[in-house]
Amino acid sequence: MASTRFTRYFGAVNTGSFRVSAMIMGQTEDGELQVIGSGHRASNGIKRGYVTDMAAATYAIRDAVERAEKNAGTSVQSVWVGCAGAGLASQVSKVEIDIGGRRIEEEDIEHLLIAARDTIQPDGRMVLHAQPAHYTLDGAHGVANPKGLHAEQLGVDVHVMLADGAPVRNLIEAVQSAHLDVEAIVAAPLAAGYACLSEEERELGVAMVEIGGEVTNVSVYAGGMLLGLKALPFGSGDITDAIASAFGVRRFQAERLKCVSGSAIASPTDHREMIPINGPGDDEAGPLARGADDKNRIARAELVSIVTQQLSVLTDEIGRALKGMGFTGMGGGQVVLTGGGAELAGLAEFAQGALGMPVRIGKSPALTGLPEAHSTPGFATLAGLCLYAADDPIDIRNIGESRMRTSRLGGGLGFSRLFRALKENF
Repeated sequence: MASTRFTRYFGAVNTGSFRVSAMIMGQTEDGELQVIGSGHRASNGIKRGYVTDMAAATYAIRDAVERAEKNAGTSVQSVWVGCAGAGLASQVSKVEIDIGGRRIEEEDIEHLLIAARDTIQPDGRMVLHAQPAHYTLDGAHGVANPKGLHAEQLGVDVHVMLADGAPVRNLIEAVQSAHLDVEAIVAAPLAAGYACLSEEERELGVAMVEIGGEVTNVSVYAGGMLLGLKALPFGSGDITDAIASAFGVRRFQAERLKCVSGSAIASPTDHREMIPINGPGDDEAGPLARGADDKNRIARAELVSIVTQQLSVLTDEIGRALKGMGFTGMGGGQVVLTGGGAELAGLAEFAQGALGMPVRIGKSPALTGLPEAHSTPGFATLAGLCLYAADDPIDIRNIGESRMRTSRLGGGLGFSRLFRALKENF
């Protein structure tokens, strides 16, 4: 059987506080997308979405990419990088121009987008994205392509994503130090939306909650675009820390307890079920956990109680964030949970009761070649980065005469990667 021939490759890196992951996706001549390699490793040098140790972060990124390259049987010179921290903020800019009732031409659309570009006010922050979401004709929304239509006024709603400059530059430097060029820094909520949300959901209105290791991003979509975003300094790692503190155990033991036996929903049998603190390969002669029996076991009910207490704090914060963005009551809708923290058993049911809204778990779509281990909510943003790269949406800063290379931050077409590698190792 002949091997698949790819005309383009897309590399992606997601830098989380819990893990750093990488994926390589190929595109065939007929436009089909296929995952050809992926890999991940424990995160180092990154805390709550910020690079805190350049050398450690660089090594983690390079290691994750090399694992993906080994699985793919090919290498990548540049990557699209997900950013979950850096003080992400979202805003919508609305612009209109007079048409005078005549037929709209391509030049009119370009003139409108240039006018929209001039209205962006980053206030000293870095603009990650400035994308036209949809057009309006005489105030009527929902126009995907106004060319050839008649109107008195042509308008556009532009979604602008801002970030703090210094953390983004640190992230870019960490990737470049790993001998990779940066195609673009992509806000994690945008990438996750590509993987978890349907076009209809984004149009009708949906809230997406991405629960990472140390950061939870709450975003609201409506009218086809991201309307609001709030980052919460709380993630699944805080639940792990609460378990470790309550029972006086090591963090890796607490993480295993949470993932293997933890749940957001209590069961009548929890009080009778005893869970061993030590896992396979652990030192059985180690100290007893706080409240454990003589076999170093704890009641599952105690574990579930700690998990639900922490989840109550998180869902309270999520609820306040959604209320602040107007996503409550009649203006609310479905909530989609994704990210590694969304893999906790019973979380959707717990969140639905706490938020009073329908909740589902969002994960990567059924992409060809995607390993089962990477088709979970924890890898949704990574897959979304590849889908975003393949779509390569329009950025209004690239429209007109003063074109800016906003989507290609690295440059060098791989030569700089080779030069840095030679310089570093010889």
